[in-house]
Amino acid sequence: MIGETLIRDARPDERAIIRELTLRAYAEHAAAMQPSAWEGLHEAIRSALGSEEPAERIVAEHGGTVVASVLLFSPEANAYGGAAGGQGAPEIRMLAVAPEARGQGLGEALVHECIRRARRAGASEIGLHTSHSLRAAIRLYERLGFVRAPQYDFQPAGAELVMGYRLKI
Repeated sequence: MIGETLIRDARPDERAIIRELTLRAYAEHAAAMQPSAWEGLHEAIRSALGSEEPAERIVAEHGGTVVASVLLFSPEANAYGGAAGGQGAPEIRMLAVAPEARGQGLGEALVHECIRRARRAGASEIGLHTSHSLRAAIRLYERLGFVRAPQYDFQPAGAELVMGYRLKI
């Protein structure tokens, strides 16, 4: 699928498509998480996707359909609404791959695109956050060389620990 997939900036008119795709991609975690933790994640998704903070919205398009997306926040952006404090590095958020498009390398391709853009902007590292219930995401990030950075962890009320990761680029 990657060979026929276009990685590009999202168009403003695709925000609703990205929102629906992200909610579908994360929906599987509702059954695995405590209800309060799922509600916290669900609210974080809605908040991030509706944020007016400066972020690059990047999508993977296949056959004219958006099948994956990610947000890349600048180091100056308030990527977590103040919950995580200053990150000091570009931040990857809300990586989502449509369930029917998984296993094709799309998530990895979007992470690589974020790394490429962060390097181009002069960053020496890039960050992201995840939680223990997002096991497939953790496997991907660790395989790509991201390492735990507990100093960037934060704990929303009623939700899972949000674990910081960093990658030197």
